[in-house]
Amino acid sequence: MESLIAIQLLNGVVLGMIYALVAAGLTLIFGMLDIPNFAHGAFYALGAYVAYSVVAHTNSFWAAIVIVPLAVGAIGLAIDALFIRRLARFGHVYQILFTLGLVFIAQETIILIWGADPTSINVPSALDGGLSLGLVTFPYYRLFLVLAAALLIAAVWLALERTKYGAIIRAGIEDPAMVDCIGFNVQRLFTLVFGIGVALAAVAGALSLPVRGGQPAMGEELTAISFVVVVIGGLGSFAGAVVGGLIVGLTQAMMTIFYPSASEVAIFAAMVAILLVRPQGLFGTR
Repeated sequence: MESLIAIQLLNGVVLGMIYALVAAGLTLIFGMLDIPNFAHGAFYALGAYVAYSVVAHTNSFWAAIVIVPLAVGAIGLAIDALFIRRLARFGHVYQILFTLGLVFIAQETIILIWGADPTSINVPSALDGGLSLGLVTFPYYRLFLVLAAALLIAAVWLALERTKYGAIIRAGIEDPAMVDCIGFNVQRLFTLVFGIGVALAAVAGALSLPVRGGQPAMGEELTAISFVVVVIGGLGSFAGAVVGGLIVGLTQAMMTIFYPSASEVAIFAAMVAILLVRPQGLFGTR
């Protein structure tokens, strides 16, 4: 029993970091830009399938990790510039309806291009094997996934908090008219942030493909969970995305042992419990 619990704890950390990486992208889009992107999970699924195609054509997982965020992030840039920003003046309802429509478009596009059958890729040979931790062995690829997700989230946080353009973006969120007056196109900056958020979801899909596989509707669950993670952690908080992701991942993993049929319900119950104590989330502000 001890080894099973240890395995599930490690699986919960891996799952939690996948959720955290997806939620970090949603933190940029929903928490900072105030865009209710219900298609966020669709970009996660698209990232997984683009990674599958890249690996199939190049036989290189590392090429997929580079190409996926660039390709899917570019799609996100186009969608924001052509559609979402134009709908902003009509209110959130139209953005919600548009992003919900994107979910169905993305699923059908995946089925048309890649088919309806589940798919997966092998773990790269450089990351075969595992690290012995006494009771269990932790696969090197899963360790890589945890570290890669943490580094990507940290890199985006540093770019926003410690660079000139990060300061301009944060100022644009607080006072867009002032930033426009000093010569920066706020809408273009916001579109760039939207693209980065989409790219984070896409690379999470690529990283999870060897572990969880892929299927056309894989983004639906991730959309709901990523919103739960963002709400638990607090809107606009990257630390909250990581902590919220780990809470959700560990809750889901441990419930799989003790009460499997309630593993999905448990994560929403955890959200409700935290909101009753801190309505703004763990790291959010009122």
